[in-house]
Amino acid sequence: MAIDPTQAYDDDNIFAKILRGEIPNKTVYEDEWVLAFHDINPQAPDHILVIPKGRYVSWDDFSATASEAEIAGFVRAVGHVAREAGMVEPGYRLLANIGKHGHQEVAHLHVHIFAGKPLGPMLMRS
Repeated sequence: MAIDPTQAYDDDNIFAKILRGEIPNKTVYEDEWVLAFHDINPQAPDHILVIPKGRYVSWDDFSATASEAEIAGFVRAVGHVAREAGMVEPGYRLLANIGKHGHQEVAHLHVHIFAGKPLGPMLMRS
């Protein structure tokens, strides 16, 4: 089900439950701003999700309402996770799905980091 990023934050989304410790995860990195963990349904050999600890539905919500420290911490954490996972060479892809057309499925901002094989074109050709 696609998410409407203009709606209020849903405290029952799966990432909120992971942040509260109600659902286990395979954490790869955590600090005061973010949690990064392996995706339970990987779409590439290496597939890590990075989520802010704050209650943000989408990139728009996050960029408009998060503090400067939260934004900097999140962006730096994404780079740190990719470096520590050895993804910088030969490369990786970042993806943040936002809203219905972006196929967002969880109402909590998250960035996918994909790596481990050639990933092909950025978008499917029709």
